[in-house]
Amino acid sequence: MRVTVNRKAHFNAAHRLYRNDWSDKKNEAVFGKCNNPNFHGHNYELIVSVTGAIDPETGYVIDMKVLKDIIKSEVEDAFDHKNLNLDVPDFKDLNPTAENIVVVIYNKIKPKLKANLDLTITLYETPRNFVIYPGK
Repeated sequence: MRVTVNRKAHFNAAHRLYRNDWSDKKNEAVFGKCNNPNFHGHNYELIVSVTGAIDPETGYVIDMKVLKDIIKSEVEDAFDHKNLNLDVPDFKDLNPTAENIVVVIYNKIKPKLKANLDLTITLYETPRNFVIYPGK
């Protein structure tokens, strides 16, 4: 039997969506308000979902305290109150779209989990806009 457990978290961060190799006009046309040269921020909501078999000894799929600590060290400490473009090395050469952010978060958390556990990351950029990445 496989069960999915979920842990919610959040972080506040600023970003700017743009490409250096595009003109200002093209960046504005593609990225709109998200292309603000002075950056803009979001209150990101994160759901980390871990799926696996229930351990017969503990009754856990994963100890939620362990998951909480992984999220804190890998995501909250790294991203919270940061400018993603300027302060987070993962986005030095990667446009910090919600799609790219969710993949980066997945890639930071997955190696910290036991290999037999599946991971899905859900990231809300706004209450109505969110992305889901199940890996693969």
